[in-house]
Amino acid sequence: MTPSTLPGVHDRAPTAARPALGLVVYLLAGLYFGVVLVKSEAASWYRIQEMFRFESIHMYGLIGSAVVTGMLTTALLRRLGARSLGGQVITVTAKERGWRRYVFGGLTFGLGWGLAGVCPGPILSLLGSGVWAMLVVLVAALAGTWLYGVLRDHLPH
Repeated sequence: MTPSTLPGVHDRAPTAARPALGLVVYLLAGLYFGVVLVKSEAASWYRIQEMFRFESIHMYGLIGSAVVTGMLTTALLRRLGARSLGGQVITVTAKERGWRRYVFGGLTFGLGWGLAGVCPGPILSLLGSGVWAMLVVLVAALAGTWLYGVLRDHLPH
């Protein structure tokens, strides 16, 4: 018997179908998330402006429900020892202590959100909805990501 045929050794043989299935699952989840963003008006410039002007509770409710959902999901992942499609245990690492990274990160995120009028999450959803001006925002987000990669070692983490 070869090691791959012994019971308990390599319970799952690697196949090309498994990574493809994972990509399809992620694509479908992303499409669903994009539709939810557009239908809930989380990607609406007008809703975002209402939030920043404290004229409506709509976006605060969406953000609050997302925070609660994230907390519950994280607790479930930890408690159940959930595994990815590839079989690895899903772990959520604790965040580092300190305030600088959060203040500078929040200011950078908020500045971009204020200038663009949208959070980075719905950029692709808005492009899919035909809002072609989001191409500028997408290019700026990619440029900012690249710039972070270049400056990462010199930033306070």
